[in-house]
Amino acid sequence: MSINRQEQPYAFQERIQVIALPKKWEQESFTVTFPLPKRELLPSAKMIFDFVVSGAGILFSSPLWLLIGAAILIEDGRPIFYRQGRVGKDGKIFYALKFRTMHENAEEGLGPVQALKNDPRITRIGRILRKTALDELPQLLNILKGEMSFVGPRPLRPGEILANQRGERIQLEDVPGFYERITVTPGLTGLAQVYAPRDIHHRQKFRYDLLYVKTGSFLLDLKLIVMSFLRTFFGRWEA
Repeated sequence: MSINRQEQPYAFQERIQVIALPKKWEQESFTVTFPLPKRELLPSAKMIFDFVVSGAGILFSSPLWLLIGAAILIEDGRPIFYRQGRVGKDGKIFYALKFRTMHENAEEGLGPVQALKNDPRITRIGRILRKTALDELPQLLNILKGEMSFVGPRPLRPGEILANQRGERIQLEDVPGFYERITVTPGLTGLAQVYAPRDIHHRQKFRYDLLYVKTGSFLLDLKLIVMSFLRTFFGRWEA
């Protein structure tokens, strides 16, 4: 996809200042030219990489699946897994698989509301899983099936509700940038997950996602995967 400067100015400098990416990235992003570089090789490389690595990941992490499943059963019983509808590429709905981290029926009467810090609905083992991102380990199956990628905008829940700056309840679909971010396959991790604070508004997170949609590359994917793995290893994800 190319962007015509006259038809659709794309203010990289302004966008970067808003989302406050690291200074190194600031300098690199200024070199982006118009029209943007073609990315025909990226989808094929991503698909091959996703298929091979997710398959290997499922195989080698299978003992960990058994341990996590046993811990969930001991603390809170069944079910072990939680299937959750998500918005995929081009708005197609798929079901993401996760280890259950909340008490059963935690959303009864609330609907799809994003988890908060110190949310009482989260179990003790669930807090550990969320802090290490191991609750998302079963999403390797979604990646193997091609519904997700390792890197991309996080898949959102259809009909998810959030509060805007005035305290009004709005749909995520009404946040600017929603429809642009679903033009690519959603990912397990991404720019927003690595660089954005958890408590910023979705409007700001979407800017990270849009920057990835416009300028993503296979090398950037590898960098974000390594950084995400280190966060998981040291338990630095938000619980």
